[in-house]
Amino acid sequence: MNQLVLITSPALPVLVAAAGERAGMRFLEFFSANIRNPHTRRAYARAAEEFLAWCATAGAVSIADVQPVHVATWIEAGTRELAAPSVKQRLAAIRHLFDWLVTGQVVSVNPAASVRGPRHVGRDGDTQRMSVPFASHDHPRPAERRETLPPFEGLKVR
Repeated sequence: MNQLVLITSPALPVLVAAAGERAGMRFLEFFSANIRNPHTRRAYARAAEEFLAWCATAGAVSIADVQPVHVATWIEAGTRELAAPSVKQRLAAIRHLFDWLVTGQVVSVNPAASVRGPRHVGRDGDTQRMSVPFASHDHPRPAERRETLPPFEGLKVR
């Protein structure tokens, strides 16, 4: 069963509290009603709390003052300390949070929407390729199979 994961600080982040009661309620609704997985909820809450605290030290007064340059700078700083998938998860948390706030008409635009995350390419899996194309002699090899296929009749070029 899913349980609510409380945000580690007892109060709302300073930027959210400065934006008013409606912003505070929408912020809490994001974590209670919008995210079902408790692990995702915890990770997103940690990312949002750290980002908003960083924005407060960077000079933002309210959550409405957050600009794409704040998000980009925070993400860039995160790439120096964390692995790319962790930074991408934090950016996803901020994007998702601001999407929720835009939908609730707390902020007019999502400052994280235009920010690109770090590039991460997953490595190939550990499964090794088979050295013999087909172990059974019952199945034709791809070259033989190509010859037995009927021609493409009735297909139109678009």
